[in-house]
Amino acid sequence: VWSEWLDERCRQVVDFKRSVCKEGESFVMINQKGIDPLSLDIFAKEGILCLRRAKRRNMERLTLACGGSPIHSVEDLDASQLGYCGKVSEVSLGDDKFTFVEECKHPKSCTLLLQGPNVHTIDQIKDAVRDGLRAVKNAVEDRALVPGAGAFELAAAMNLRENVAKVTKGRPKLGVEAYAEALLVIPKTLAENSGFDVQDCILNLTDAREDSGGSLAVGLDCTTGDPMIPADEGVWDNVRVKRQCLHLSTVLASQLLLVDEVMRAGKQMGRVPEGAE
Repeated sequence: VWSEWLDERCRQVVDFKRSVCKEGESFVMINQKGIDPLSLDIFAKEGILCLRRAKRRNMERLTLACGGSPIHSVEDLDASQLGYCGKVSEVSLGDDKFTFVEECKHPKSCTLLLQGPNVHTIDQIKDAVRDGLRAVKNAVEDRALVPGAGAFELAAAMNLRENVAKVTKGRPKLGVEAYAEALLVIPKTLAENSGFDVQDCILNLTDAREDSGGSLAVGLDCTTGDPMIPADEGVWDNVRVKRQCLHLSTVLASQLLLVDEVMRAGKQMGRVPEGAE
């Protein structure tokens, strides 16, 4: 049964549309819930595009993209709560239909459309885009970058060997040297994956940094296998990634050594000392 109450609500929306839309402008209403067919017919005759059963996540993104704010009741209709976009269209991609909201004035959210010949390719593109966006996000939040291509690890390893190890006495010196050797895993892996001789690449990188007096960050060119200046080639790494690597690797190594000590102590418990009855 068509109720007067529902008819009044539709009339309020239509009147509001007429009051805010100028000539050549249209009105789009996106709802998280359903809209009955009779109401859809009234809005269609008035030129109002209605999209129903939108996901909450998409509603939040639409607010960021178009501006405005969600309206929970027709009594709260106000022009200041409306967003704006230049074009709304329905596009068919394969067997699915999508609604495109484009030409927003001050968008703070967007959607990247990725297309490929098969699902595997699309998944690879998606992973690459996600990694790139996260790298940019980390750089913006850190407000700093470190040279990539293994330059940071090489510089840190040489500093440990040339400065820290020389002033370290006793057995801790072995730990410093082991830590420096472990840092070189990154440039060694880059060289191996690029098909170059690992030892030759490490020696060339070390010589190039020594020739610069330790003032230049020298990395590995994965195309030629020669030393290069990452800053000149635009090869950078995130600060927080390097910081996390150093922290986590140190904690894990310490925990492994602690477990070894506990196991060794456990094996010796209950054992009768030599010479004792």
